[in-house]
Amino acid sequence: MRRLFGELGMAARYARRLPEYLRNPLTPGDCREMLKAQLARREREFLRILEMGVFQRRRSPYRALLTWAGVEFGDVERLTQAEGVEGTLQQLYDAGVYIALDEFKGRRPLVRKGLELPLRAEDFDNPLTRAVFTGRTGGSRGIPRRLLVDLDTLTHDAACHWMFLEAFGIQERPMGVWRSVPPDNSGIKKNLHHAKLGKRVERWFTQRNPRWRGNFKYTAFLNYTLLAARLCGRPLPAPEYTPLGEAEKVARWLQQRAASGAPAHLDTMASSAVRVLHAARERRLDISGTFFRTGSEPLTPRKAALAAEAGCRIACHYSMSELGTVGIACADAAEVDEVIVLTGKVALIEGATRPGTGSTQVRPFCLTTLLTSCPKLMLNVETDDYGVAVRRRCGCPLGELGFDLHVHTIRSYEKLTSEGTNFLGSELYTLLEQVLPAAFGGSPADYQLVEEEENGLPKVSLVVSPRVGEIDQGKVASTALQFLSFRDAGNRLMANLWSEAKTLRVVRREPFASSSSKVLPLHVLPRQRS
Repeated sequence: MRRLFGELGMAARYARRLPEYLRNPLTPGDCREMLKAQLARREREFLRILEMGVFQRRRSPYRALLTWAGVEFGDVERLTQAEGVEGTLQQLYDAGVYIALDEFKGRRPLVRKGLELPLRAEDFDNPLTRAVFTGRTGGSRGIPRRLLVDLDTLTHDAACHWMFLEAFGIQERPMGVWRSVPPDNSGIKKNLHHAKLGKRVERWFTQRNPRWRGNFKYTAFLNYTLLAARLCGRPLPAPEYTPLGEAEKVARWLQQRAASGAPAHLDTMASSAVRVLHAARERRLDISGTFFRTGSEPLTPRKAALAAEAGCRIACHYSMSELGTVGIACADAAEVDEVIVLTGKVALIEGATRPGTGSTQVRPFCLTTLLTSCPKLMLNVETDDYGVAVRRRCGCPLGELGFDLHVHTIRSYEKLTSEGTNFLGSELYTLLEQVLPAAFGGSPADYQLVEEEENGLPKVSLVVSPRVGEIDQGKVASTALQFLSFRDAGNRLMANLWSEAKTLRVVRREPFASSSSKVLPLHVLPRQRS
C-alpha cells in the first residue's frame, strides 16, 4: 500500500512539474553556469548529502557501515577540508567503508567482521530526491530493478548533453533515437534531454513495441508525456516499433538524411549502431557523415573502425542505470571510448586490486553521488567496471570549465566462469569483435557467449548469427578455445577440460538482447528451477 501511494504521489508531481520543465528550456549560457557552479560546490554538496542523507537517517546502510568503522560526521568534515572529496573517499574505502555491487543491488547482505545487515536495492534510494516517475533497469545481469527518476537530474544531464553537442559541433543536426520505451527509461530520457534544450528529436525508433499492453502504468506514462509535450509546444516524436532485426529501417532514414545534405546524429546502443552499419553495408546505403552517439555498452576499437569504414563518426558516453550519465564523450580524445567524468555530479576513485586472468590485475571504479537529485545515494559503491583514469585538461567545453578527470578503455569486470575457468570481459570483447569476425566473417554484433546450467552442469554456448552464413562449427569452437587459452598454462589446461567435457558448443541464432535491447558479449541465462 505504501508503494502504491508513493507511485501516485510521484505521478502527481510529474503531471505538475513536466510542463514547467518543458516550457523553460536551457540556454547555452545556462548550461555552462549550472555545471561550473556544481563543480565549485562539490565539497559542500558531498558533506550535505552525508549529513542529511546518511547520518540523519537511522536506517541508512551507510550509517551502519560508518558507525562500524568508527567514523562520525565531524571526522568526515575534517577529512574533506584537509584532503578533498577523493582523498576522503579513499581513506573511507581503506577503512572498509564501501559497498560491493551485489550488496548495492540487494543480492547479498552487507557483511563485515562484526557487522551483518540484510539489504534491498531500495535501501539505497536517495531520500533527498524529488522523484517524479519510476522505471526499471535493463536487467542485463539479473532481475530488472525499480529506478527513480528526478527532473532535476534530467535538467543536469540535459546541460551535459548541450556541452557534448557543442564539443562535436552537431548542435543543429537532425537527431534520431533508437532506444526503448518505458519501463526502460533510456528513450524517454534522451527525448526529454533534447527538449530541455528547446530542440526536437526527429525520429524515435524503439526496440520495444510501444503498443505492448503488459503494464498500464508505463503505457499511461508514455502517452501522458507525449500529450504534455505537444501541449507545451515541445512535441516528441511518436515511437516507431523497430526490433533489432530491422536495423535497415534506421539505416534508410540515415541515408535519406545524408542525401539531403544534413547527416543525422543517432543516439543508440553500441551494438545497435553496429547493426545499422551492417545493414547499410549489406543494402549499399550511403550513410556517410552520420554521427553515432552510443552508450549502455562499451565502444571498442573494432566498433569504431566499422563506423570509420562507412564514413561516419562515433563517440560514446559512460552511464550507469542508477545514476544516468557519469561521463560524456571527449571531442579531444586519445582513445575511442574516452569520456570526461562529470565530477560535479559524481566522485570516482578506484577500488582495491582484483585478480584477473593470468597476471592481469584490475581495479573497479567506485562511485559516490554529489547531487541531491541523483535517484540513488551512492558512497564508494564498487561497480563492475574498470578502466584507465587520467587527469588532464582537454580542449572540450567541459575542459574549459575545469573538468579534468578522463577515463577510457572501460570494460566490465564481469567474468565468464565455468569448469573453474575465468575470462575477463576485455578478453571476450577481443574474441567476439576481432578474432571470430576476422576468421569467419560477420560483424561484432553477430557473436555472443551465453552461460547457462544444464542438468546441473555448466554449459557455454557460442552464439553465431545466421547472417554469418555457412561455417564449420567445430572450427569455430576450436578457434575460440585456442584464443581463450593463450594467457598461461592454467588457462590452457582448463580450455582442454572444456574441450573434453564438451562445455563449449556453437549455436546458430541471433544473440540475446536484454529487456533494454543491450547485446552484451556475455549473456547469462537464468537457472531452470527443478
